[in-house]
Amino acid sequence: MLSSALAPIVTSIPSPDVSYWDIGPLRIHFYALCIIAGIVVATILTNRRLTRRGGEPWVVIDIALLAVPLAIVGARIYHVLTHWGFYFGEGSNPWNPTQPGSVWAIWEGGIAIFGALLGGALGAWLGCKWTGIRFLTFADALAPGLLLAQALGRFGNWFNQELYGWPTDLPWGLEIDADNAAFPPGLPEGTLFHPTFLYEVVWNLLGVAVLFALGRKQFFQWGRLFAVYLIWYGAGRVVWESIRIDPSEIILGLRTNVWGAILAIAVGVVVLVVQGRHTGVEPSPYRPGRGRKDAEALQSQGTPDDYVDISAPTMSVDVPEAAATSTAAAK
Repeated sequence: MLSSALAPIVTSIPSPDVSYWDIGPLRIHFYALCIIAGIVVATILTNRRLTRRGGEPWVVIDIALLAVPLAIVGARIYHVLTHWGFYFGEGSNPWNPTQPGSVWAIWEGGIAIFGALLGGALGAWLGCKWTGIRFLTFADALAPGLLLAQALGRFGNWFNQELYGWPTDLPWGLEIDADNAAFPPGLPEGTLFHPTFLYEVVWNLLGVAVLFALGRKQFFQWGRLFAVYLIWYGAGRVVWESIRIDPSEIILGLRTNVWGAILAIAVGVVVLVVQGRHTGVEPSPYRPGRGRKDAEALQSQGTPDDYVDISAPTMSVDVPEAAATSTAAAK
């Protein structure tokens, strides 16, 4: 019924004809631009949310200096481990960066979000220890921006014509070039596929709205908002991952990324349960003994006891002489 109603409006979703720009000797992949855009947006949103909680403006940059590189490393390691046969199978060249299929050739693609979450979490924890920010406070501030960054990053899969789902005759089916290396053999040219990138974009954007709404409530502090992020993202990813047709290692009948999504849900539930012992408003975003180091943190709070008049010159007064002068004036 829905397909018939949409058929006159949407016939299919075309894939882009290009996925990169060549500027002189430099090749700029749109996938990389989508990821960079996501990082920038997440940083700006997290800075705004963390500053409103009392954090020093742009302290998020100090945390990102560790979190982003470790997220990229973790994303690559996770991808390699979950595609072991491709990188370490017969005839492979895993350690030669000049050969296709090298574990070092990240420019050929191959990063995984669950590895990025693990590596990024380690980097964020180290960054929080460095800056004095509470890790769970940072995680809550990050949650909406992170989900929005993941939505932006999925457009990179659209540009690359990759990670799509089963064949479909739905009016929003995704067009994939028949000469694409990932096009399933045996299917006729013009076959449409489930646009799993778009499903995840829509799901993530809905999740951003949910996180912003919940973030206004006092209960969703102490890491509980990030727990909701893990549950929301994991639940969607179980579905989208289950209909993808790109190669993946299978463990107990499930793709490795399905297991990763289930683990994310489980961690989110555990955090909600464990952190349920905390009630009331979360204290300062800084750990005990730590605080802001910027100029605003040193300013007076405007109370009378904070005010000292240093405009008048200091004078030494001889107390007996002052007392005699006062007595004479009284007479």
